[in-house]
Amino acid sequence: MQGDLTSMFKPYRPDVIQGNFVSREMAAELKPGMTKDQVQAILGTPLLQTVFNQNRWEYVFSLRQGYHAPIVRRFTVYFDKDGKMLRADGDPLPSEQEFVAQINTLRDGGKKPKSLTEAQLKAEIAAAQKQREQVAKPTAAASQPGDLTLYAPPAEIARLQQQTASPAAAASAAD
Repeated sequence: MQGDLTSMFKPYRPDVIQGNFVSREMAAELKPGMTKDQVQAILGTPLLQTVFNQNRWEYVFSLRQGYHAPIVRRFTVYFDKDGKMLRADGDPLPSEQEFVAQINTLRDGGKKPKSLTEAQLKAEIAAAQKQREQVAKPTAAASQPGDLTLYAPPAEIARLQQQTASPAAAASAAD
């Protein structure tokens, strides 16, 4: 029976996001002939840049959500000897919306994500902000000042009372 119960409970595994996410929209902005600085402005700093091949930048992104299989995407940008972009290729890239929907689907246990228009999204944000403003804020401190109750052995309490009653006596008792 105990083996059955322990197999039901698993420790929490946090989401782990590593690397640079490259979306389809970001890749579409890249054009042959761009400088390394222009590419970096669009995609960010590459995760991998080898000393042996300075003209190849690797963008690797991985997402591990709990016990789901990790999602890994690779995208490579190639430059010529003058630092101008030649081409870029890699795994099929999701759009930003598709990727967020994929994350939410995994997080929500496979339920189909809610699809909203821009107006619906703004209305939901406004409603959430209004609801947050209506939450009653505390008017007083959570705890009120009062006497401190001290729990200690009687000998320790007596020693502390002596120290507060006469500091000179406490100093001589310490010697």
